[in-house]
Amino acid sequence: MLKVELHSHTADDPVDAIPYSTFQLIDRAAELQYDALAITLHDRQLDVQPFASYAADRGVTLIPGIERTIEGRHVLLLNFSAATERVHSFEDLARLKSRESGLVIAPHPFYPVGLSLREKLRQHGHLFDAVEHNAMFTRALNFNRPAARWARAHGKPMVGNCDVHRLRQLGTTYSLVDADPTPDAICEAIRAGRVRVEARPLSVVAAATIMSQLLLGFDLGKGGERRTQFENGLI
Repeated sequence: MLKVELHSHTADDPVDAIPYSTFQLIDRAAELQYDALAITLHDRQLDVQPFASYAADRGVTLIPGIERTIEGRHVLLLNFSAATERVHSFEDLARLKSRESGLVIAPHPFYPVGLSLREKLRQHGHLFDAVEHNAMFTRALNFNRPAARWARAHGKPMVGNCDVHRLRQLGTTYSLVDADPTPDAICEAIRAGRVRVEARPLSVVAAATIMSQLLLGFDLGKGGERRTQFENGLI
């Protein structure tokens, strides 16, 4: 079983102020014994090839990806070509899926943030291969529960992701995937349901600390724009 993170951001992100590089994220994933990592910048698909050998030397397979804003909602597109950057509508997404065999994941679909899918997941559920169990939850407050109910009702696998914006987030929730360590094999295994979520709830203190760091970071973020965690759908 491979330990996998499928939702992470780095300083290459064009939207959010991230205080670590792609190399530092790879180093941290290797320290935590991850086998594979998808880098999913907002609306930009990072070319992972310049980092692939560095990651491979540390036992980490890189999966190309993007957190694309489609009709105002966030969608994770993994192991597609850079054509993902031209996907603006769910009709565009359907056409992309008809041409390529990447993986489509619903990130934080029912979290109370402006860019969560919510009704769009219900309307376009056939386009999604998996649903995210997001790491930002506590024992008392867990917005993953409606996502789990939707996934069960529609026969979709769940994947565990940290939506990494700070290195300390990595490791509390992740996916275990029964696959060979290649992007194609990992995505196919998830699509086939050979995946298990491992998730540890955050303490209230840990959740509050992470949120405060994220909010401060976005207030000081790129372009001088004040962006909040909730406005950008970052949990």
